[in-house]
Amino acid sequence: MNADTQPKTITISPLLWRVSFYTALLLGAFLLGLVPIWLKSRKCSYSLAEAERQLNLVRTQNALVSAIIDARRGDYELARQATSDFFTFLRPEIDRENHVALSPAQREGVQQLFSQRDEIITLLARSDPVAVDRLSDLYKLYRNSDCQL
Repeated sequence: MNADTQPKTITISPLLWRVSFYTALLLGAFLLGLVPIWLKSRKCSYSLAEAERQLNLVRTQNALVSAIIDARRGDYELARQATSDFFTFLRPEIDRENHVALSPAQREGVQQLFSQRDEIITLLARSDPVAVDRLSDLYKLYRNSDCQL
């Protein structure tokens, strides 16, 4: 065999080995410190998602209750707007792919509410006193669908 085909030995200088060792040690310490922060961030993220879910449900229920109160006071335009807000807040919760806020049983119960939407909003636009009773019935259906907190 000639000299060109002989395997060459690679020697690492002590300085290069020391720098590599301390770099690996620093990287390991960084990753070790990152894990608890990541776990805490993940926990906070789940807590935030739960708080947002509850806020959406409260906002939805508040809009419906506000519509009932406004209709009982005879302020049908505000009641119509609040009823529209109720359905506007409720629609994304039903359409959401991961169904964060509503269980499948709740989603099916809430679908029944949308069948009355146009009729109730029309009654409120006409300032019809029957709308108060329809809103109260809508609230009962909403409560029976277990969407409240």
